[in-house]
Amino acid sequence: MSQSVPTYATVLSDTDTQGVCTIRLNRPHSLNAMNRQLIDDLAQAFADANANPAAKAIVLTGEGRAFCAGDDRVEHVHPENETEAKDLVDAIQRVTRAMVFGEKPIVGAINGWAVGGGFEWAINCDFPIWAKSARAFFPEVSLNLFVTGAVTSLLPALVGLNKAKEMLFLGQRYQAEQLEKLGVAWRVVEDDELQQQAYKVAMQLAQLPTLSVRAMKRVLNQSASADLEKALQLETEATVEGFMDPHTTELLLKFNQ
Repeated sequence: MSQSVPTYATVLSDTDTQGVCTIRLNRPHSLNAMNRQLIDDLAQAFADANANPAAKAIVLTGEGRAFCAGDDRVEHVHPENETEAKDLVDAIQRVTRAMVFGEKPIVGAINGWAVGGGFEWAINCDFPIWAKSARAFFPEVSLNLFVTGAVTSLLPALVGLNKAKEMLFLGQRYQAEQLEKLGVAWRVVEDDELQQQAYKVAMQLAQLPTLSVRAMKRVLNQSASADLEKALQLETEATVEGFMDPHTTELLLKFNQ
């Protein structure tokens, strides 16, 4: 029998008696694309899961055919000024802070497309498991925008600086097995085994001593990417600058066509 947790408009969250909290992005009609509601809901869902003593480990996945298809181009509301832009980017970065600096280990179950911000969230997971058919890319530079999610620090640590430049500048599409070879995907499994395998790993984590798991996540993240907070700050500044450039709006409108 599951223990109840707060409800959200665009996210499903449930913690079972084994100590596994499953968080599902729940906008399947739009491939779980990011609108402001989803961003705020996900940040709160992670904050609640991290504060919930019954939750020992977290699984993050997407409902339907995709993990997260990036920014919702249909519902996109372009910031009209720097204050609005910074408020939006700060909200996006709150998700990463809750994931990376939160105490609970996160297993990603990455299904379908993981694009832009969705790709960032996959990278923010501690144990990202990708379905064999999953795909990912970063379109931000082509749209005159910038990445968030501390990936300017995390991605080079995973794949090396030159490969990170390729992935971030050129926006190439990558298959799950390519990402596994690069070290971005921790494990790749058959599509029909994704949820089961993610839950199995989360169960293993949930059964470990809480204190040592929290300490290990904290120390590893801080040691491996010592400049995470600095990266988040610099990304925010660069993304706000991109939003304020009129050329960005032109590129976004063309991208939507």
